Amino acid sequence: MTADAPGAPGARGGAEVVLHLVRHGRPLVDPSRPPSTWGLHPEHTGGVTALRESGVLPGRARWVCSAEPKARETAGLLTDADVAVDPALGEQARPAGWLDDYAVRIHRSLVSQGAPAAPGWETAASTRERVVAAVDVHAAAAARDGVRDLVLVGHGTAWTLLVAALTGRPVDLVAWERLLLPDTCAVAGRELVRRWGTWRG
Repeated sequence: MTADAPGAPGARGGAEVVLHLVRHGRPLVDPSRPPSTWGLHPEHTGGVTALRESGVLPGRARWVCSAEPKARETAGLLTDADVAVDPALGEQARPAGWLDDYAVRIHRSLVSQGAPAAPGWETAASTRERVVAAVDVHAAAAARDGVRDLVLVGHGTAWTLLVAALTGRPVDLVAWERLLLPDTCAVAGRELVRRWGTWRG
C-alpha cells in the first residue's frame, strides 16, 4: 500500500487487520512550544477514561502510538498492554505559535496537499506519505502474526489523511471539524466501519 495506491491494510496472505484509529485526548496547549511537545491537560483526562470504559476498543489487540507526549499519555490511559512507539505516526509538523485562522489553514493544507499552509509547516502530502507507509508496515506485521485488531493512537489531521488514503475517498473536511478529544474510528479493508464520534452513542 502506498499513499497513491491504497489497499486493504494487512491483506497479505488473506488476513485482514482492522485498524482502530484513536485521536489523543485534550492537550495542554502552550503556544510557546511546538504542538508535538504538548502533553495531555491534567484536568481533562476524563474523556480518555470514558473511551476506555466504553468498550468500543478491542480487549485484545496490538497497540502502537505516536511518539508525541499527548498520544503516549492517551495510550497509557487506554490500555495496560504494551504499546509500541513509532515517531512516523506523528501529527503534521508545525512550529510554535498561535494562528487565529488555524482551522482555515488546516482546510487549505488538506485540500492543497503539496504546499505548506503556513511557514514551517509540514505539507499534508508529506504527512500522508509518512503515516500511510508506517501504518502499512504495522498492519502487515500484525497480519503475519495473526493479529486481527491493531489500535493506533495518534492525531486528527494525520488520521484524516490516512482514512482518505485507505478508503480511496476525498479528505473528509467535515469529519475533521467534528473530531472529538479523544475520538476513534475503525477501518477494515477499504471501508470505514466505525465513524468518528460514534463511540459516545
